[in-house]
Amino acid sequence: MKNKRNGILAKMARLLSGIEANELKATFVSSLFVFVLMASYYILRPVRDAMASDWTDSEVSFLWNLNFFVSAALVAVWGFAVSRTKLRNVVPALYAFFAISFVLFYFGISFLADRELVDKAFYLWVSVFSLFHVTAFWTCMADTFSKQQSKRLFGVIMLGMSGGAMVGPAVPTLLGGVVAGENLMLAASLGLVAVIPLVFYLYRLKRTELGNEEVSADTTNTVLGGYWWKGFQAFISNRYLLAIGAFILLYVFISTFVYFEQKNLLADFTRGERTQILGGIDWIVNLLTFGLAAFLTGRIVTRLGMPLALALMPILMAGALLILAFAPILTVLLALQVFRRGGNYGLTRPAREMLYTNVSKEERFKAKPVVDIVVYRGGDAISSDLFALLTDGVGMGLGAVAAVGAGIAAAWGATGIWLGKKFDKVEEEGTKE
Repeated sequence: MKNKRNGILAKMARLLSGIEANELKATFVSSLFVFVLMASYYILRPVRDAMASDWTDSEVSFLWNLNFFVSAALVAVWGFAVSRTKLRNVVPALYAFFAISFVLFYFGISFLADRELVDKAFYLWVSVFSLFHVTAFWTCMADTFSKQQSKRLFGVIMLGMSGGAMVGPAVPTLLGGVVAGENLMLAASLGLVAVIPLVFYLYRLKRTELGNEEVSADTTNTVLGGYWWKGFQAFISNRYLLAIGAFILLYVFISTFVYFEQKNLLADFTRGERTQILGGIDWIVNLLTFGLAAFLTGRIVTRLGMPLALALMPILMAGALLILAFAPILTVLLALQVFRRGGNYGLTRPAREMLYTNVSKEERFKAKPVVDIVVYRGGDAISSDLFALLTDGVGMGLGAVAAVGAGIAAAWGATGIWLGKKFDKVEEEGTKE
């Protein structure tokens, strides 16, 4: 009876989302993994962003510049770690490290006198964590599933990401007025500890049910070797990785402009109110993302191709920013923010992560963090300085900034088309061989 029930579930999964029977368990564990991970992060995110409205654009810009240097240093440490440590231990160690750090912040807020300094340090550290935890997860995914599996499964796995991103903000949204932000740090730490056994179990499924040792080195007992700076070198010398970096950089410019305008519009609210509002926005975004990831992402990639999958959101964003340029009001900005983030999480992000199934093992573990974190935070630093210059310096309004953003979105879409064609070309050459 049990086998019959499992057979029915397998057929339903294959019909609805293209999951094969031997992939069910690994897909579920991966979804649970990222569910807990994202819930932990989204508990912290509204707490972090609520702090920013107390500071000027120039103060936030300074923190973003500092974030770039901290992130670059930690990527170098990551490169050293994957060169000297068994790969199966690197990702769990990263999550344990961040879990401990948030416990230390909990005690730091309680015992240190300068609360503003602690707040800014926390804002900076959560911003560092926001990219590291996702990059580590997708590195694990690209190292677990084959290229063909990624096209069918990454969109489904995004359901876990969307679910966690819906549950996480509900905590500060519902409790932000009665539970202190430092207590939410402990809740996030527990979540990070909880994902560690899931990572080890996923590595086991890769060798057994998936049989994917050939995707890269067996992560159980492998030390990657080489030098910590090889990731930086690979990024600079590889046109494909440079194009991914450009794609991310252009996305960051759009995100920064929208983020700063949102921050400024929330300045008149109290910190508790901001936490609840931002948590509510996060919840709506991820509710919308859930449906996109469940039913459309995999089908868009497999049927319409990667060029469209990568370029669709940039093209739509260019149009939305033009609308904002002519109607620079709060409701339009918030609608654009929901649309931008939902489309990124539901389509653009999983499609972008599929690009890494085309690179070598060393590039996956060493160059990917350089692209995803150093380039991203470099984009934060440059775009935040630019935004501060345009607003605090030149006095440019929301409509004019949106018009600039529309042009950036068009360049973002063109880069996505090039990357998608390159991805499909490599796949066709591999099929011929």
